[in-house]
Order: sequence, then C-alpha cells, then structure tokens
Amino acid sequence: MSTTHIYDSIIVGAGYGGLGQGAQFVQDGVDNFLILEKADALGGVWRDNNYPGAACDTQAVIYCFSYHLHLNVSRMYAGRDELLRYLTSLADTYGLHQKIQTNTLVTDTIWQEESKLWEITTATGETYLTRSWVPAWGQLGIPNIPDLPGLDSFEGEAFHSVQWRHDLDLRGKKVASIGAAATAVQYIPEVAKVAAHLNVFQRSANYIMPRSQEIFSDEQINEFQQNPDSYRKVRKAIHDEREAGFERTRKQTDAAAEGTRLAREHMESVITDPTLREQFTPNYEFGCKRILRSDDFYPTFNRDNVSLVTEGLQRVTPTGIVTADGTEHEVDVIVFGTGFKSHAFQGDMNVIGRENRDLSDRWGNAPEAFLGMTVDGYPNMFIIYGPNTNLNHHSIVAMIEAQNRYISQAVAHLRDDAELVLDVTPDTLNRFNVHIQEELENSAFSGSCSSWYKNEDGKVINNWSGTVKEYHDLTRALDLADYGVTAPANV
Repeated sequence: MSTTHIYDSIIVGAGYGGLGQGAQFVQDGVDNFLILEKADALGGVWRDNNYPGAACDTQAVIYCFSYHLHLNVSRMYAGRDELLRYLTSLADTYGLHQKIQTNTLVTDTIWQEESKLWEITTATGETYLTRSWVPAWGQLGIPNIPDLPGLDSFEGEAFHSVQWRHDLDLRGKKVASIGAAATAVQYIPEVAKVAAHLNVFQRSANYIMPRSQEIFSDEQINEFQQNPDSYRKVRKAIHDEREAGFERTRKQTDAAAEGTRLAREHMESVITDPTLREQFTPNYEFGCKRILRSDDFYPTFNRDNVSLVTEGLQRVTPTGIVTADGTEHEVDVIVFGTGFKSHAFQGDMNVIGRENRDLSDRWGNAPEAFLGMTVDGYPNMFIIYGPNTNLNHHSIVAMIEAQNRYISQAVAHLRDDAELVLDVTPDTLNRFNVHIQEELENSAFSGSCSSWYKNEDGKVINNWSGTVKEYHDLTRALDLADYGVTAPANV
C-alpha cells in the first residue's frame, strides 16, 4: 500500500527525540507531519529498557522539556516507569497519539532529486513522500553482544540487558554479569538480592559518583504542581550545577581532580578491602568514560554472594565462563550488560542521498554532521541526537530541545517554497567538524581509555565538545548561509 500524500516532515522514532520534535512542530504550527515507530508503543529507550532497577542517572527535573515540566515527579532520579508516563503525558498534551504510526519499521529512505522529496519505505512495503524527514533513531538502540568463543555451546540462559528475561526466575541461580558500567550498576544490586551467587565480570573500573537520591514528599509535589516556579527554581539550580561540572571533563583541570577525589572517596567509604579498592580504581582520566552515579553498586560487593572478576574473558563453556587465568566460573545465567552499538547511528536502514550515495558509505566509521543534525548530500534531512551531540555532564534532553527548535525552523521555512532544499555545504560541515575535533583534543573524552565515545581510530564521534549553553547559542537560529541559500532581501 502506498500513499501520494506529501508530508511536510516525517519523524522516525517515538522516544524523547521524536516526541519532542512532534511537540515542537505542534507549538510552531507545523501540522502536516507523521511519526513512524518500529515498536508497538512510544517510549524509545525507556520502553525498551525494563531491566530491574532501570532508572535515569540524570536528575529528573532537568530530564524533561522546558515547556512540559515533569511536575508530578516522585524522586530526583526517576525510574523507567515514571519516565514512560512522562512521555505519554507529553504525547497526550500535544495530541501526538494520532500522529504516531506504530509497528512501522522504516527500511529505506531515498532522496528524489527531480521532485525534491524523500521517499520512505517500510518493511511491509508501504511508501511515504515527504519534504523533509527527521531521524530520531538515537545512539543507544542496537544491543552489543560480544562474540565470545563457545557462547553457542552454553547450556544455560543468556540475554542482553535490553532484552531482559522477566520470565526467568533468578532465585537460587548462579548468575554472571558481563559488564559493570552504566546499565549494570543498576541491575547488579537487584540481581544480587536473589541470586545464589553473582559473578561480575569487569573489563575496566568506572568513576562512580554518589547518587544521593531524594524522594519528594507529597507536599513538595503539590507545591511543584500548584506553583511551577518552585520547580523551575530547583531545575535552574541543578542546571547551573551540571553546567559548571563540564569543567570536570577537561584534561588536567582542578575540576577534574576534584571529580576524581569525590569518586574515590565515594568508593572508599564503602569498599574497605584493599584488593577490591585497587580493582575499582580507574587507570584513566576522569571523564574519559561515562561518569556513573550509584549509591548501591559498591555496597553490593560487601555481600558474601557477589564476586568481582577482572581477568579477561577467554571463552564460554556449556556450564560457565573461562577467564584468561584459566579459571572456569560455573554459571546458570549470563546477562550481557555490554551496552550498545553506539556508532551505528542508522542501524540497518538504507539512507540514499544525492547521486545515489548511501549514508553508511558517506560516513564510514566516522559519522559527522553539522550541529549534529545535517549532512551534505542529504537535503532536508535533520538528525536528532546525531554525531557529536551526546553529553557526559548534563541532560541530553536539553540538547534535544535545542535540536527540535532548530529543525522546526527549517521545516517551517521549507513550506514556503516547494523548490527549496536545505543541503548543508561541505565547507560548512568541514569547518564545524574541524573546530569541534580541535576542542575535543582538550577533553577527557579523547583520553587514553577505550570508550563508546570514540571509534577504533580514536576519533570522538559521539560527544559534544562544549556546554549546553554553547550548543543552544549555535542552534538558536537557522542560518540559510550554512546551506548555500541566499536569504530573500527585506522588502
């Protein structure tokens, strides 16, 4: 089935980025749009990640859009279900449910030069035509499972954290967690409560800051709802604190040294065993990997049924895991807390731009985009949460909101002229990319560690090089000159 209706824009993905774009369109009077979602419900990563303990490690008061505050938030670090309810509320408020088409997997998007339209095709063969399209596919959606020798021979159960087996009772089981980073620090304390034994296989130590969870009282929540300015006051204080924390991600700064000290104090206040302390001490710069927040991860290792394993993995056997020292660890269940293929921005989708060029060929192993949103040769395509827009120090929603506003300006501008295309010039993109890479040389993101921020050549392709304010300033207004378009003279 095909349609000849021409949309002003089609958004792919109904998570924070896609729903935020839809809400921004509604606010700006752009009504002729559609949201295509591959799953059966909205929510993005907060729909998909339902492992025990799933929660946001950014304060909830800044993990929401400025125009749709999370006024009924129950705690400072909100759990997965609460964030899903927030996104549903956003969709309710801006009438997005009727714009969302679920169970619609986009497989191909092809630029039609003659008509100046994008043709979007789904797995079921439906096609859509649109002036512009907005990939809101995110950076953390495709699970990464290491190719361990012998994994196929394992006789127990094995799954990735994003595909949690809630039907599997872990009580009394010997469980292995492959990984001990952002996701694992949340589910490990929960698994440890029920498992007979939990082996945590850690490739490298992490800097973990105290979470200091705050549960809001009924009186506080009521005050937020009755007087939103009280919420905004808390929000601004945390925004300012997190922005100031950006200095911690710069190499060899006093702020970075302070971050290292705080993380070490947090660890040593709980872990007294000297061997464990050494194993939990990172050997790289503060901020080189994602800085984590948890109050209950370290206490878990004071339990008798939890062991930390730091030897490298050699192979999997039918009954366990063999490490590089030759030890076989018997396990019944393997949980892969091994993150996502963060460099595969477009996943398996074919994105064909001008001159029939596939975006995967254009990018290779080093995705890049002007302002993280536009790529030369792919007109009227505007990426949300694209290359070099991830953060380590603040809420990604603050970046998404800036992108949503910028994209809405561009789409509204395109409506004025059916012949107009906005294709960022190669020079604009190159100058932008050179600048942020120069900035990133002074960042811990480009440090000595191995992280998902960098490709195999050591180039930082995921993270933004500055503060949220700097990004907001850069994206505040659409500049047609960046796209080789001359603005009409004022009459």
